[in-house]
Amino acid sequence: MKNRNIQVFNMTGITRFFRWLKLPAYTYIIAAVFLFSGCEDNNKPIITDPGLSITGVSIPSSLNVLAGGDITITGKGFESGDQIKLSSTSDSNIEFTITINSASYESAIFTIPVGLSTGSYKITVLRADESQVLGTIMINIIVDLIIPDIDGMTVKGIVYCNGLGVPGVVVSDGIEVTETDLNGIYYLPSEKKNGYVFISVPGNYEVSNAESLPIFYKRLAGGSSVEQKDFSLIETDNSNHVVLAMADWHLANRNDDNAQFNNGFLQDVNALIDEYKAQGKKVYGLTLGDMTWDLYWYSNYFALPEYLIQMNKITCTIFNLMGNHDNDPYVYGDWGAEEAFKNIIGPTYYSFNLGNIHYIVLDNTKYLNNGASQGVIGDRSFDNYITADQLNWLQKDLAYVNHSTPLIIGLHEPLYKSPVVDVNGNYQVSYAMDNGGSFTSLLNNFTDVHILSGHTHRNNTVEASSSIMEHNTAAVCATWWWTGKNGYAGNHICKDGSPGGYGVWEMNDTDIEWYYKSINYDRNYQFRSYDLNTILITAENFAPNSTDLKLADYAGEYASPNNANEVLIDIWAYDKSWDIKVTENGNELAVTQVNAMDPLHIISYEALRLNVGATPTDAFVTDPTSHFFKVKASGPTSTLEIIVTDRFGNIYSESMERPKEFTYLMR
Repeated sequence: MKNRNIQVFNMTGITRFFRWLKLPAYTYIIAAVFLFSGCEDNNKPIITDPGLSITGVSIPSSLNVLAGGDITITGKGFESGDQIKLSSTSDSNIEFTITINSASYESAIFTIPVGLSTGSYKITVLRADESQVLGTIMINIIVDLIIPDIDGMTVKGIVYCNGLGVPGVVVSDGIEVTETDLNGIYYLPSEKKNGYVFISVPGNYEVSNAESLPIFYKRLAGGSSVEQKDFSLIETDNSNHVVLAMADWHLANRNDDNAQFNNGFLQDVNALIDEYKAQGKKVYGLTLGDMTWDLYWYSNYFALPEYLIQMNKITCTIFNLMGNHDNDPYVYGDWGAEEAFKNIIGPTYYSFNLGNIHYIVLDNTKYLNNGASQGVIGDRSFDNYITADQLNWLQKDLAYVNHSTPLIIGLHEPLYKSPVVDVNGNYQVSYAMDNGGSFTSLLNNFTDVHILSGHTHRNNTVEASSSIMEHNTAAVCATWWWTGKNGYAGNHICKDGSPGGYGVWEMNDTDIEWYYKSINYDRNYQFRSYDLNTILITAENFAPNSTDLKLADYAGEYASPNNANEVLIDIWAYDKSWDIKVTENGNELAVTQVNAMDPLHIISYEALRLNVGATPTDAFVTDPTSHFFKVKASGPTSTLEIIVTDRFGNIYSESMERPKEFTYLMR
């Protein structure tokens, strides 16, 4: 087992040293691996219970072994006749008991039993009525096969599970795409441009993880020589699973972000993961980009390696997608700037399957970064654009997918522009992505497509057609961790008024349901109501060190009194299939959808930045969005009953007593 504290300490020192030298981000991670790989012991002593007084036990964290092969455990105190019990850590009903083949002064040997599958197992020694737990090991049943070369094929391999080849697994180098034959063997005529080969993990299988990071790819040495890269799969049932869509973390060692992350988001998401796991559901994470903040990679000593340390605290497998802020700011141009991500995280585009759902991860940031050079941060400019290589790969990948299979496609920048509703609640659909039309043309034959995107730090839903729906998901960091920073509002709120949070996608076979999960709130918190009679945003009330003149530019209509008995409702995950009903004294009020700015965000960010003499950052200020609704009450003190029903029939309600106070911590 790895000593993570020592590993983290050493990595931090190494990364800071190489940053001081102003070397690219990928240089210091490779250097750190090089420096420590020679001395790292994968068989470190572990602490065991003292039951049988077996001491000095050393078990590798994982072991590749042929079916029917032998495993040797180092340790003192084994006896002839001892038995080894292997208990699956993922299924309490699976266990094997084997009598050891031989015991010596310092080791014991046992044979892998027939029927044991690849997976993680707890090892217990049994002796008469006594026992002792030795630890946990990942046993990987491998295939020992030399695959013959074929002319023109530069990458080959076998995809296997429990020692047997798995047919029909899609394999790619990001350019060429193929699938395994009946024996699980594949060949690729790869030019090795991307430096790796990856599999599209098939449904009801998983791959092993490096902590929370799934290893579905193998690195290539390059050159013209033929390379064999084999992949091992782990059988599972993930037809009933949950995916957590987590956009825009922006961890940068500033604004108390790491404290807010660990004390808020991390506790919230791990509690939800535990809840779903207790229900027998598999849980996975999918980031939607901007996990880091390129501007602070070098000055704040926080880049992709430091992100991984935080990501690994989440107790489920995490698939990663890169955003514009995950590029190396010292490098000009998209190809070079994304090299750090490839070296530290993995492929920038790929696909995988969970149960009967096909997932696709794309990189739609074309990073320009004019003026960059080593030691000099460029302008960090970018285009919302999918490269030709990716579109060509996507077309080939989709050729292996049945058109009735639901597609979940992850992007960072949104595909569509944020909707602006007219008086009837309708909106025009238009592309935000430069080559959005070329992208969606590849999806025309699929009947159920969901686009998950981030970047905007707000929630927007666009139903582009009967088969394509985009879910632009608000941010884990809310407003770049500003409103929860020590001395600020004490809340965690995005630019549209949504609480900081993440999307939750519940998949049962091909049935899909979703909701937005606000950090530190239960899943039923889906809207906030405002009594506009009580909202007056002035410097006296919210920015006493500033002026009404400066604040009015941001406060808009809320800078003036509104005594019209109007109520504003912000429903952050709203789409056209939701229903809103508001009654007053039993009488139903007319509900009108409007484009509006969230007043709580204005006082939580803009007003408090002005209050400390700062100019609010343009990209962080409150955005008008269309998931707002207005009703007009008959008077200022009546209680309104608000009932909101989502497209799946879930009901969210509030008995809104008025006047309702306007405060930083209001619900």
